[in-house]
Amino acid sequence: MKRVNAGIEPVIALVIIVAVAIAISIAVAGWLMGLWGTFGGTEQLQVLPTTNLENSTTGWILTVNVKNTGSKDAVITKIELVGVGATGQTGVTTNETLPFTVPQGQTESIQVTFAASNFANAVTPGAQYVVKVYTDSGGVYQGYVVAQS
Repeated sequence: MKRVNAGIEPVIALVIIVAVAIAISIAVAGWLMGLWGTFGGTEQLQVLPTTNLENSTTGWILTVNVKNTGSKDAVITKIELVGVGATGQTGVTTNETLPFTVPQGQTESIQVTFAASNFANAVTPGAQYVVKVYTDSGGVYQGYVVAQS
């Protein structure tokens, strides 16, 4: 009479153990990534509705009011008035040096001037424009502003 082994083959047991070890490793890695993201914090900017765009003798002045509701400081690298121009472009200056840091929980104002010589006819009074704020972590936050004459 031939004896039948009741257990599983050692090769199959090894495959099962390796599969379980890989699954546990993936779960631990995912948990750690989530944990590190929480410790690092996140920025969350809001372009406030009090943002203003008005005409002056020097050009169009955009006053961008932003609030950082995130858990880490936000570093603004560029501000753009879509269809008109952006910081870093000839004739566009800011009252603050960019990059500009908005601490967590704080509200800040940044003035951007679009020179009259370069942007005199680029802005239409009464028109609505999109304001985009770019950060060093790759975030793009937008709001809206109506041009005041």
